[in-house]
Amino acid sequence: MSAGLWWLIAALSLGMAELAIPGVFLVFLAIAAAITGVAALALPDLPLAAQLASFGVWSAVAVVIGRRWYTDYPIAADARLNDRTAGMIGEVVRVDTPLVGGHGRVRVGDGTWPARGADAEAGAAVRIVAVEGGVVCVEPLIEEEKD
Repeated sequence: MSAGLWWLIAALSLGMAELAIPGVFLVFLAIAAAITGVAALALPDLPLAAQLASFGVWSAVAVVIGRRWYTDYPIAADARLNDRTAGMIGEVVRVDTPLVGGHGRVRVGDGTWPARGADAEAGAAVRIVAVEGGVVCVEPLIEEEKD
């Protein structure tokens, strides 16, 4: 098997490792290995020292370009990603069990949650304003929002 194919196999392995362990910079090494593999296929007599030098140079170039990319286009982390309740705030839901005396249940998605808020009949639309200890705090919609 030619050296170029070994480099391409290494590139594929590094790319798959990046998918399995996200957040590591293996993708940049995979790019460098792929470029070195193509060069080794195009130039079959390329010595091992030149292949290793190519891999080193292209690794550095890929890392510099990748760092620059992530500096110019940062990935915004969603603070609510692993907090389902934070994602519910602002959602309009329907009252499932009437809110009487400030307590009842609302339908959120395919389930119901205990709710606290102003009295409301079953089927009324309300907005979630907070979630405290597994209890959804709701407020009635104003007339303009109902239309």
